[in-house]
Amino acid sequence: MRRLAHAWRAMEPERRLAAIAALALLVTMFFPWYGLQSLNRKTGAIYSRNISAFGDVSFVEAAIFLVAAGVMAMLLARAEGREFHLPGGDGTIVMVAGGWAALLIFYRVFSRPAGGGYPVGIEWGFFLAFVAAGSLAFAGWRMQGSERPEPPL
Repeated sequence: MRRLAHAWRAMEPERRLAAIAALALLVTMFFPWYGLQSLNRKTGAIYSRNISAFGDVSFVEAAIFLVAAGVMAMLLARAEGREFHLPGGDGTIVMVAGGWAALLIFYRVFSRPAGGGYPVGIEWGFFLAFVAAGSLAFAGWRMQGSERPEPPL
C-alpha cells in the first residue's frame, strides 16, 4: 500500500487522470454490461438477469482487461522511476490503448453474447465502460502535451 501511495504522489496530474481512467475501466467490467430476458413457456413468467463483462468472456473482454491492467502497470513503473522506451512515448501508448478499448467496446454493441433465442440488451455498465475508455484516450492525449522527450538509447 505504501508503494502505491508513493507512486500516486510521484505522478503528474495527467498520469493520475490516466490511472483513474484505467482503474475505472477495470471496475466497470464488474458492472452489468448485458441484460438477458427469457420466457418460461409453462408459467408465462419473464425472467431477466444481468451479465457483467466477466460473465461472457471473449477476446474483446480479455483485451479490454489487458489494456487497463497494462496501462496501470506502465504508470506504476514510471512513477517508481523505471526507465524504458515506448514507441511514440507514454502519452501515445495510453491514447492508443484507450482508443482500442473504446473500439472493442463499440464492437460489442454489434457482437453481443448469445441469448439462446432471446434478446440481449445493453445495460448501464456498458456505457460507463465506454466513457472510461474515452477518458483513457483523453488522458493519453493530455499526457502527450506535457511529455518531456525521452533520453537517447
